[in-house]
Amino acid sequence: MTPEPDRRPAAPGYRPMTGRTFSRFSSFIKDELGINITDGKRTMLQARLQKRMRSLGLSSFDAYCDYVFSDQGRETELLNMIDVITTNKTDFFREPKHFEYLTQMLLPEMMRGGAFIRRPAAFWSAGCSTGEEPYTLAMVLSDFAARHPGFGFSILGTDISSVVLKKAVVGIYEHEKIAPVPMPMRKKYLLRSRDRSRNIVRVAPEIRAKVTFRRLNLMESDSRLRESFDIIFFRNVIIYFDRPTQERVLNSVCRRLKPGGVLFLGHSETMNGLDVPLKSIVSTVYRKFD
Repeated sequence: MTPEPDRRPAAPGYRPMTGRTFSRFSSFIKDELGINITDGKRTMLQARLQKRMRSLGLSSFDAYCDYVFSDQGRETELLNMIDVITTNKTDFFREPKHFEYLTQMLLPEMMRGGAFIRRPAAFWSAGCSTGEEPYTLAMVLSDFAARHPGFGFSILGTDISSVVLKKAVVGIYEHEKIAPVPMPMRKKYLLRSRDRSRNIVRVAPEIRAKVTFRRLNLMESDSRLRESFDIIFFRNVIIYFDRPTQERVLNSVCRRLKPGGVLFLGHSETMNGLDVPLKSIVSTVYRKFD
């Protein structure tokens, strides 16, 4: 029996997604990406997928679904689908108090305890999108290193979307995106285009060199990521997961955190009720205790 179609509006030119097709997409997204696409988000899912349907010349959501999950589609289209359905909201100096706490309190305290004497500090920006967070880290850490001779650092930025990672690697942004960057850092670390009509800036080479970007599905990080880190920025990611997935992913991320290492969450996120090896230092900042 063919499921009755959803009667809510679809993208112009396409019939609404059937319940069966929505179930196939939402189950895959939940199982593979950890993102919970409820029925209330069906219209949003339709709007995002129709970008790929137009590109492929497919006339229905059913046809696109069949193609994505075919052998050929899994090889050639699956990553494109993941790119359009994942959320990539980010900014330079987002939640700036975190960077103040990092450089004014946390790093000096860790250095007084003997950390980073013979090795660089290892940072991970998980869910880094187009790169604004790891580049913000690279700028504030470069300033910190200038005040603390001998301090070195490396940053890994990861995201599931290959499209946003390509933008991150290039490090070119519209000028309005750098509004939160303090003027002294703009002058030191951001380069204006010689063609002023383009109104773009590029992250300076010495800052780009501090950041390595890699595609990573956080649902698979245990098998794909071997490094361990002193400090992990994992902000505004778990809000897209249900509670069991939050606990699973946080424990996976914590396995990549060194004993005594520190994890930053977003200000709208909480670990209340989750069984994870972390204790609160200050609001939304946690230390691994095992």
